[in-house]
Amino acid sequence: MEAIGVLAVTGFLVAWLLWSLWNLYRIPVGLRDGSWQRPLWWARLWSLALFVGCVAWLRGALSGGLDVGETCAYVHHQTYDSAYLAEPGEEFNALFPLSNKCNAHYDLVPAWVNPTVLNCAAFVLLATAVLLWFGVARLTGRGASGSAVRRLGDADLSPVTRR
Repeated sequence: MEAIGVLAVTGFLVAWLLWSLWNLYRIPVGLRDGSWQRPLWWARLWSLALFVGCVAWLRGALSGGLDVGETCAYVHHQTYDSAYLAEPGEEFNALFPLSNKCNAHYDLVPAWVNPTVLNCAAFVLLATAVLLWFGVARLTGRGASGSAVRRLGDADLSPVTRR
């Protein structure tokens, strides 16, 4: 049963990766052809920003490996200062901002991780707000089709009744 769950999660993540790679191509194309004015473009942006933010966060969260002391010493050639980590005032196990220090001067989390997570969260919030705006506009009849009908007024659009 556990194997089925692992397979399902792996399949979902691979599908999300492929979808994100496709979106990486479609988002710039949508900026050129004007499809950024449609909800699907914003859904693509939302999905890509969420994917990149999750990958960056995981990169930072897993930066120390299983044994931080050995990672500091053997991989990064830094001294591991357990006394520094025991001092109160610094939160090294927080979800954000990520920090996994060997000593007072060296952090295992790359410098690009926290800004990337923050920017991706901002894009997710922006895309969510725009998608909600599209949804409210559609529900209230102020969407693109509603404005087109208002502009045309009482014109009969049916080709059958034009005779």
